[in-house]
Amino acid sequence: MSAPVSVTVPAALRPQVEGQETVSAPGATVGEVLCGLREQYPAFGEKLFPNGGEQINRSINIYVNEEDIRFLDNFGTPVTDKDQVDIILAIAGG
Repeated sequence: MSAPVSVTVPAALRPQVEGQETVSAPGATVGEVLCGLREQYPAFGEKLFPNGGEQINRSINIYVNEEDIRFLDNFGTPVTDKDQVDIILAIAGG
């Protein structure tokens, strides 16, 4: 089994993870880590994946070592316990 990977959680989503700034789950890819977090924190999972879907909320961006996973291998992006994974909320404006 993979070592736990730490994920930084934005302040707006911390109530769904018991107020924690970082959470962790084992996984070899971003997708595996997010699935693990979804299981550990169902309310957090609902924010990430609305209506139990497989598509991430469009207002949420995931970065690994400051690189947007959309420009890497998306949910298949490999991670280790040494990587920095950040969840960033997109800011809408006009």
